[in-house]
Amino acid sequence: MSLNLAAYTACLQDRALPEALDVIKGTGLTGAEVNVGGFIPSPHCPVDTLLVSQSARDDYLGIFADKGLRLAGLNSSGNALSPLPDQGPRHAYDLRRAIELAPLLGVKEIVCMSGVPGSDPGAAYPSWVVNPWDGVYLEVLEYQKSVADPFWKEMDKRAADAGVTLAWELHPHNLVFTPVGFLEFVERTGTSNIAVNMDPSHLMWQGMDIVASIKLLGDHIAHVHAKDTRIEPGVAARGVLDPNFGPVPEEPAKRTNTGSDHYCSQWPADPAWRFVAVGQGHDTAWWTEFLRAVAEIDPDMNVSIEHEDGAFSREEGLQRSARTLLDAAAAI
Repeated sequence: MSLNLAAYTACLQDRALPEALDVIKGTGLTGAEVNVGGFIPSPHCPVDTLLVSQSARDDYLGIFADKGLRLAGLNSSGNALSPLPDQGPRHAYDLRRAIELAPLLGVKEIVCMSGVPGSDPGAAYPSWVVNPWDGVYLEVLEYQKSVADPFWKEMDKRAADAGVTLAWELHPHNLVFTPVGFLEFVERTGTSNIAVNMDPSHLMWQGMDIVASIKLLGDHIAHVHAKDTRIEPGVAARGVLDPNFGPVPEEPAKRTNTGSDHYCSQWPADPAWRFVAVGQGHDTAWWTEFLRAVAEIDPDMNVSIEHEDGAFSREEGLQRSARTLLDAAAAI
């Protein structure tokens, strides 16, 4: 079984690339995925330099080779459709550069998100439609599709010309956040180089059957994030769409960092669900079935751990996740 088990380096953004790769190698994983823009910057990838210098690219890839690790994908997750002037244009720019850079580094997949526009042409903020049973929200969705479709058709053509695939994370707060929604998008637009980054954690808290979702998407899956979710007792009265989060804490030590200067809102004391290290929400047997389903699509799939469990340090969280993932892979 040749799945490339890797880690996304965003959780190690305070370390230089060689040091971050040492941490990953020490877990027994075989690859690393790096960020190149979007919501968080690119501490482990000097995009400007790499775009213009072959020698810089050779040196950069040499760092991975020296550590015995593969470069397992680029990540430019953001909201390229946002009406916020300091977000949408910048994230779209980052994505275009990622598409240009990927083939120069021999990378085939770029993780990103579908994004979400505002509710109408005059909207100042992004607007996520959760459930459009009230017809006015169908009108919002039709407007949002009219913004998203031409943008992603352009990105699809750029990706096809570059020989890379854009792998969308089906993340809530985006226009496309379910397997069915993704298949509807492809049917509507006819895109060929936009696929799915199968991150099960967001589908878990929405109550989906992950293996069934993998089988439904099939070869539309081009990349995988290994991240776990645990449903908590608070779900009994809060439900999974609970909006009762607080602002980012004033005290830095109490903040949950998601990369550089980005932080999560403050979670309720008894939340409905939490992101946890791989194995803390679903056991090794579950992850074995997950990896088996992924390997049936592509036995060489890049599977990157994304560590966002505040209960553990970055190193311990990666180690715990890697141990579960490696045990699951060995059991296939």
